Amino acid sequence: MHASKGDKLVVHGRTVGHGDRTAEVLQVLGQNGEPPFRVKFDDDGHEALVSPGPDTVVRHHEQQM
Repeated sequence: MHASKGDKLVVHGRTVGHGDRTAEVLQVLGQNGEPPFRVKFDDDGHEALVSPGPDTVVRHHEQQM
């Protein structure tokens, strides 16, 4: 998985009643755009370090327009 600053991560809910969460990539800490990423979640403003799993997709900045 590769991402850049400004991309969005969409984390799909894994259990009933938990919807998708989106987060903006604030910083890429891995090499060549690889995880971990410092992100800010859209729903509550919470910042976290994330190493996304298979339930996560990247919406690249140019795809969001």
